[in-house]
Amino acid sequence: MNRAVVVLDADTRQCRETCTTIEEWGFVTTALHSLRELNAFIGNQSGIVIVMDIDTIRIDNRTIKKMVLENPGTYFLCLSRNRFHPELKDAICYHIYACINKPVDPDELFYCLNNIFEDQD
Repeated sequence: MNRAVVVLDADTRQCRETCTTIEEWGFVTTALHSLRELNAFIGNQSGIVIVMDIDTIRIDNRTIKKMVLENPGTYFLCLSRNRFHPELKDAICYHIYACINKPVDPDELFYCLNNIFEDQD
């Protein structure tokens, strides 16, 4: 089973901390810091989970929808301090697996990742 997780966060320190936490559970992580890096990386992958900090990465409904349609089997988990994101309403309803509040509860993140990979099996 491929347990690849991409952590997309413009804050490099915070990104590394998230990667370290996820790696402790046996997942393989890739740290990326911009949508440009993600677009270059995602084209060659399938069945990955993208953990994206939407407080540091600017993204819109259209971009998420396009990535999901072009990369079936890719899951998006979002992290944010804000509870509401009206600008991402459609993406959250249809394309984002979950949006986790920060500071991230590691157990909640692990639960979501496990569920995603179980769904893939």
